[in-house]
Amino acid sequence: MAENLKIKVTIAGRVYPLRVRDEKEEEGMRKAANKINDLVTKFEKNYAVGDKQDVLAMCALQFASLIEITTINKDEDIIEATKKLNKLNELINEHLK
Repeated sequence: MAENLKIKVTIAGRVYPLRVRDEKEEEGMRKAANKINDLVTKFEKNYAVGDKQDVLAMCALQFASLIEITTINKDEDIIEATKKLNKLNELINEHLK
């Protein structure tokens, strides 16, 4: 098994050393850090926020809410697809009688 890679990412001006399994995980971490930094910049420009912790909390809420909204939408899509499949199954059964 390959040894973990050591990387450093900068978030909101602070450097964080991390260990990742492979290049794909490294790429994911770097992209995530870039998205966080972009959002930090946006919040600092648009809101009167003096504390980095407040900005980071706002970023965490933004990303967590996106995950939750996506989950809700997927659940609704599954329910709708199940209803359509059940209706289709009923139509096929009626036709086969």
